Amino acid sequence: MELTRILQILSAGLIIGGIYALIAVGLNLIYGTMRLLNIAHGELIMLGAYVTYWLYTLYGVSPLISMILVSAFSALIGLIVCWSIFLPIIKTSKSAAVLESNSLLIFFGLSVIFSNLASLLWTADIRGYSYMTKVFYILGVPLMHNRLLAFLVAVVVCILSYLLLQKTMLGKAIRALIQDREASQLVGINARFIYIFSFCLGFAMAGLAGCLLSMFYEITPFMGLPYTIVAFIVIVLGGLGNIFGSLMGGFLLGLLETIGVSLTSPGLRPILSYSIFILIILVRPKGIFGRGVY
Repeated sequence: MELTRILQILSAGLIIGGIYALIAVGLNLIYGTMRLLNIAHGELIMLGAYVTYWLYTLYGVSPLISMILVSAFSALIGLIVCWSIFLPIIKTSKSAAVLESNSLLIFFGLSVIFSNLASLLWTADIRGYSYMTKVFYILGVPLMHNRLLAFLVAVVVCILSYLLLQKTMLGKAIRALIQDREASQLVGINARFIYIFSFCLGFAMAGLAGCLLSMFYEITPFMGLPYTIVAFIVIVLGGLGNIFGSLMGGFLLGLLETIGVSLTSPGLRPILSYSIFILIILVRPKGIFGRGVY
């Protein structure tokens, strides 16, 4: 295989891996702090993509600006959902297992509502737009500006999220809550505030991912489910509650998928993803990085 072809495969894997990492970090943050299984995460990506699309096509708002607007809009949705639904449930749930099962059902209902509402408002037609599609070359590898932009934004946001958790007092409080909820509350950590903050941040990252994906992928009301599945695969790769693991797992899955597709067929991408998922479950159930690094 030629060196240029190898570099092209690696670059494509890193680009999609960065998006996967962004998606998974937001989902894992919500699970780690609140023990909520957000299977509507992909629908938030879908909503972020649609908001970006309509802002651009109707009002000429650049996706560069939409990144901020969509993230804020998604965080607002997160605030409403968290405040009205999940804070009362967390307060009344008798155990983490009950909370997880209840959250699974609630988020399933939300995913159905979001996807069908989008279909009702905007029809099921496939939509898309052209933005920053010029091609440039790095070491002979053709890259489009929009994909490189998406990769850089995703990586920067993921790194900032990791630094937030590692270097700030708020991050230390979040990690303490992830590791031991009861003990963290006994030492005075405001669990309610951290729940809301983590929930809104996770929703904002999902909306941002939708904004980035809309620049080079098709948009439909039912595009969210595959990304929800990808997020859970990445989380299993990196370890539940492990933010650093999600970051690394996203890049790993992106690379493995791209390499596998290049050697086989694009139609086998879901099979490759699920095969990786099953293999990790069998060989290392706690994920490649376990739960030791947050």
